[in-house]
Amino acid sequence: MKVTVTEEDLPGVKLLDLETFNDDRGFFYENYSSRRLAEHGIDLVFVQDNHSRSNANVVRGLHYQGPAGAQWRLVRCTVGEIFDVIVDLQIGSPTLGQWRGYRLSADNKRQLLIPPAYAHGFAVLSDVAEVQYKCSALHNAAAERALAYNDPDLAIEWPLNGAPVTSAKDGAAPSFKNYLANADFPAGWDA
Repeated sequence: MKVTVTEEDLPGVKLLDLETFNDDRGFFYENYSSRRLAEHGIDLVFVQDNHSRSNANVVRGLHYQGPAGAQWRLVRCTVGEIFDVIVDLQIGSPTLGQWRGYRLSADNKRQLLIPPAYAHGFAVLSDVAEVQYKCSALHNAAAERALAYNDPDLAIEWPLNGAPVTSAKDGAAPSFKNYLANADFPAGWDA
């Protein structure tokens, strides 16, 4: 099966489009193949799969793990639609603090490969959405970090149809200015 990998304008970020076979029974596709990814120079070992279900207007994130638990993440939406957001956290990067948003859905079957030095979050655009993602490192509570999803310095344009619904923890996440004062990913950091 064919995988088309698009290099995005943020360093290391890749958007994957997967060949899908559709017929009167439904569809079939390989949602993950280490061999297919290796053909595109992506040679990662994933050790944990996560799955969340969220209602309309839920915003989860912006999350990342610091260097002690740094993770590559391969994200997809298997039910509904999300607006998936990443923020570059690499000090010295020409795109530090810049964000990008991608519509991932059960219909388009797109996947987003996110390097460790990026915060990640998403907003649910449909009535309900299920998000599944692979991680290259196990969850490490001591390395858990977050940024405020509504930080005015990031100015993320969340395309919601109502008030955002967040956890108390995400609602109290620190600002991007706080991140810059205590940067987890200094210049030259590499996973």
